[in-house]
Amino acid sequence: MRRTQRILTTLTVLATAVALAPAVQAAQSFTVMTPATEVASRTDRRPVAGGLYDAKVNKTFISWSGKAADTYVQAYDHRGKTWSAPKFIAAGQSDPHNYPTMIQANDGHILLVRGMHNTATVISRAPQPHSLDGDWTTYEAPAGKAASYPMPFKMVDGTLFVFYRETTRDIDKVTPTDTRPMKYLVSKDNGLTWKDSVELTGKPFAIGSTSRPDNMNEIYIGQLRQDPVTGLVHIVYTLAGGGPTQHVHDYYHRNIYYAVFNPYNLHFYSANWRDLGYDIDDADQETHLKVAETPLERPTGTLKSPDYIQQVGGNIGRPFLLWFTFDNTTGTQLNHASVWNGWKWETQQVASGIRTREIERVNLATWRVYATRDGQPNIETYLLTFGKNWRPETVITTRKPVQRVEVIGNFRDPARILASGASSARDVAIADGDIYVAGR
Repeated sequence: MRRTQRILTTLTVLATAVALAPAVQAAQSFTVMTPATEVASRTDRRPVAGGLYDAKVNKTFISWSGKAADTYVQAYDHRGKTWSAPKFIAAGQSDPHNYPTMIQANDGHILLVRGMHNTATVISRAPQPHSLDGDWTTYEAPAGKAASYPMPFKMVDGTLFVFYRETTRDIDKVTPTDTRPMKYLVSKDNGLTWKDSVELTGKPFAIGSTSRPDNMNEIYIGQLRQDPVTGLVHIVYTLAGGGPTQHVHDYYHRNIYYAVFNPYNLHFYSANWRDLGYDIDDADQETHLKVAETPLERPTGTLKSPDYIQQVGGNIGRPFLLWFTFDNTTGTQLNHASVWNGWKWETQQVASGIRTREIERVNLATWRVYATRDGQPNIETYLLTFGKNWRPETVITTRKPVQRVEVIGNFRDPARILASGASSARDVAIADGDIYVAGR
């Protein structure tokens, strides 16, 4: 508990520094590189861990999903200003959920983590540290069964975490299909062996519920973000399920929630730092974590609202969330920003018609927002200050529409963001989207 108190003290100090944050400089243009052309398939990838910068070798490493959702990696040499050719790592089994996420272990080896949709957590490990070269080893983490949507992060001491959603029915064949909680894996030996949250805490899940009357017992984390100073992990999520009259997977979405995970003691906290212990159940999320209540509806008859992807950021003690719903008649995106003011959440609509894809800290008060418009090329950027003041910044030009954007871990320009181009078809047998990397 003393460690947590020290962390929270640090948070308070940093929060007070927000008022002293420097003004945002005038917008600068982005340069765009295209490491691979007409190779990207549709993917359900979250804005987490798409690539990273390795200062030891002065290279940026990226990962992406190609045809049949197969996993590829590439490296950018900052000295030579050149990209390596795409390197095939593992088969994706023709499922857009089976995308790679990338993390670097403390021994220097690059790891790719994939949740093989509802079946297994699979790790691919580079044979050499600080390099993508050679024959990779691919193996299953037995603790991570029935996994989808992996979200890895690393502690300063090298401990690796991977949050994932479990489809429990694929394990026990009994649980309703719309009960899908969150769990996590932990490795203390650079990803060679893993333990799950059940073994570590004795709790059946990390975030979840089993008996809501509306059957909204599926957890969809839109994004998690590790604070680089404290190591705490900020999480935004929504619920899914069949609704009160049926058990159907992902038929409705409902509400927005925020939580903090402390990897030092494995406890979860609310925005006002209420200690929720080792797990979040329905009573916890409804009483302490709910940011916004949304109706149980399917706009235009098919859309899921709120959307799967949200963003979480902000200053310590003053987190904010970006999320969007859809207009019930037109299907237009309605973009919301929610900010914690110290005692409650304040939500306002800040834009419409865009998909917010990712965010990046500019200074203690301001974050850059990366967004796209359906069916159109380019990435639009906006600046959000204090979680509420929204203004346009610039446009990053791309040849074709973009489906995913991820800020590269510890990025070094000109490789700041990884953007996967949208494929022309939902079927991953078609892979004609571009891979873009942009920076300044």
